Amino acid sequence: MANKRDYYEVLGVSKQATEEEIKKAYRKLAIQYHPDRQHDKTEAEKKEAEEKFKEAAEAYSVLSDKDKRARYDQFGFDAEQMGGPGGGFGGFDINDILNQVFGGGFNFGGFGGFGGGQSRQRVNRGSDLRVRVKVTLADVAHGVEKKLKIPRQVSCQACHGTGAKNGTALETCSECQGTGVKVHVQRTMFGVMQNQTTCPKCGGSGKIIKDRCHECGGHGLKRKEEIVSINIPAGVANGMMLKMSGRGNDAPGGGVPGNLLIVIEEVADAQLVREGNDIIYNLMLDIPTAVFGGKVEVPTIDGQARVTIKPGTQPGTVLRLRGKGVSDPNQYGIGDELINVMVYVPEALNADERKAIEQLRESKSGNIKPTESTRQRIFSRLRHIFD
Repeated sequence: MANKRDYYEVLGVSKQATEEEIKKAYRKLAIQYHPDRQHDKTEAEKKEAEEKFKEAAEAYSVLSDKDKRARYDQFGFDAEQMGGPGGGFGGFDINDILNQVFGGGFNFGGFGGFGGGQSRQRVNRGSDLRVRVKVTLADVAHGVEKKLKIPRQVSCQACHGTGAKNGTALETCSECQGTGVKVHVQRTMFGVMQNQTTCPKCGGSGKIIKDRCHECGGHGLKRKEEIVSINIPAGVANGMMLKMSGRGNDAPGGGVPGNLLIVIEEVADAQLVREGNDIIYNLMLDIPTAVFGGKVEVPTIDGQARVTIKPGTQPGTVLRLRGKGVSDPNQYGIGDELINVMVYVPEALNADERKAIEQLRESKSGNIKPTESTRQRIFSRLRHIFD
């Protein structure tokens, strides 16, 4: 990882580059370092071009994906080492990237001397499953384990996933001679290239089912509900997607299972508002408490907490309860709870209430010089009014 170059540097674009600019930059490098343009180069130059070709594809695979790019911008290459669901960038397939950018199916062997290798073997992959999981603020703060019943497509036990009647052998596809692909040679801007497409007769498996399995109808898969335990780490955010590799649908005919994608849906709390790793609470004080001070209880993620209000606390004051926020998902600490102080002013007063307020105003403006006992009596009436 230490020898890797910054992905933006590899493609020669800025961190503010648009998707189209990233694609254009990669297209230029792919043409420059493509194996079919290295025939007149030395072995050392071919090897260097091979590394740059792979490097550009890796950079594009990350920067062209919104989620991967966001993780890379935030954590750099450390994102590759993040454990748990959703961590890292995952692998990439250069042929798939070329198909995406240029169109058509490209195949040029396994980079063994740039070309001359055998056609890559097609590996079936099961489809991904996506579920939404609702989490509370307490779940977000501490992490939680959720058990969900997930309907999956699993390999048929009767035919072991082949789709053929038990004991029946699969026949080699006559269309592709068992390779699973149809290869066409064409002349392109790169030179002569192989355009490879999935065999339409066998669907890429290279085999044909003669007698179908009665249990699965020849699909090789059956629906089954399974209980899956999902560990939601502390600090997840609304809309974040976690991944459990290999817990999606099985691949028909055998192969690599798909993934289970978990979309986080954060349920809003009735009193507390999350802002990053901090928690916000709006505390409404009555006038006497703001004037005299006192003890009040405020809600936190873990229950109630007593907070001391100093005499003369002003509206807009922010109090802080350290460590009462949300844990950072990358173990960078825990946020705080921030208490925004507001003072409740009644909209309507009766005669006694108005008199008490007027006396307080006059004493503050200097129109009268009340004794200490008179001032205490006024404050006592105010406390009685608002308590």
